[in-house]
Amino acid sequence: MRTRLPLLALLLAVSFLSASAQHFSSFFRDSTLRLDYILSGNSEKTEITPDEHHLLSGWAGRRYHLDSLALRGNAQLYVHDEASGKLIYAFSFNPLYLEWRQTPLAKTERRTYEEVLRIPYPKAPVRVELVLCDAEQRPLAEQTQRIDPADILIRDHTGKPALPHKYLVHSGDSKDCIDLAILAEGYKASEMDTFLKDAEAATEALFSYEPFKSHRQHFNVVAVFSPSEESGVAVPREKRWPRTAFSSHFDTFYSDRYLTTRQVKAINNALIGIPHEHLIILANSEVYGGGGMYNSYLLSSTHHKWYLPVVVHEFGHSFGGLTDEYFHEGDLAAASEHAMTVEPWEQNVTNLKDFSGKWSHLIKKGTPLPTPAKLQKKYPVGLYEGGAYLTKGMYRASYNCRMRTNDTPDFCPACHLALGKVIDYHLPPRKK
Repeated sequence: MRTRLPLLALLLAVSFLSASAQHFSSFFRDSTLRLDYILSGNSEKTEITPDEHHLLSGWAGRRYHLDSLALRGNAQLYVHDEASGKLIYAFSFNPLYLEWRQTPLAKTERRTYEEVLRIPYPKAPVRVELVLCDAEQRPLAEQTQRIDPADILIRDHTGKPALPHKYLVHSGDSKDCIDLAILAEGYKASEMDTFLKDAEAATEALFSYEPFKSHRQHFNVVAVFSPSEESGVAVPREKRWPRTAFSSHFDTFYSDRYLTTRQVKAINNALIGIPHEHLIILANSEVYGGGGMYNSYLLSSTHHKWYLPVVVHEFGHSFGGLTDEYFHEGDLAAASEHAMTVEPWEQNVTNLKDFSGKWSHLIKKGTPLPTPAKLQKKYPVGLYEGGAYLTKGMYRASYNCRMRTNDTPDFCPACHLALGKVIDYHLPPRKK
């Protein structure tokens, strides 16, 4: 649904547009090292605690642009080869914890959140740094741990059987494709036929939108049959708390429609043995809502009329790092997620602090800036005020977009451009 924050200025100079000069095989083997963390704190103090480490078979992530970031994100992970000090892998994401610390409750309470990150399995000892930042792009907490790939306490899951699953799209090897897994939440074992139909519908909806439609041949999509003990998902305001695979619930941070889970380890345990880089979790519920966090997961309920547009919208968050383009008067809590002293890292909004690298080249000469709403038909791309929950001082590219309303049939040109760049970032460089 929401979130934003950033990175160390030192590493901003690294552009994802330049393919990494290093070779994957020089530093990594074709396996995954799963890193479990505990993020805890309140509005004043944040702590990062490393937890368990896991060896998983295969590596489904990118093998190029290894030392760069597609987007700055709210948090960053950096892996350095210990012997040379070289940065050999970088990753950015949005943890739910950082949203929690901006809520009013965080001023009086302390909470703990699980976080799971995956890196290619290193061939030699590495130093892994995790950085969490605030809305002004200043580090809130940093933690560095040394990891020796020969450590006997790294849990080996390479022989563990995977949950039953079915490929809905299989375009090729993980080395050449983006692997997307779809998990079942709140579906009993007897309801897996329903889940499969819902997963197929979500897949077709996603690939009906550009730029995903033109890149379908670059994706693998697998439906994972992760059964729950009871049907449905939790709706706290209605006192409904079914026992489900991932304990997801609506009313996150007391927002009715916000559907999330804090059981990140359970999610990742369900995916052991299944190649994946991005994740959709389908919730068996008729209640309207969802949530998506960049490079983390998206959750969407499946049995309401806006199900398919919501899945696509949330994938814009979780895959593309896009922010919401809607806004409401007086939504100060949400607005606080976007600092106005620096340019937002999300590519579909701007506060004009550093707009040149976004969609400025798509605006036709003579377009009034800011662009009045009444001229939306004449100027499909401009600077329309309002976005990222703010009515003033934040601008979006088009009057309407899939990231603003459910009945919009397309992503706006700025979102289309941003999503295309992220897709290219995950794929092998194209031959010129």
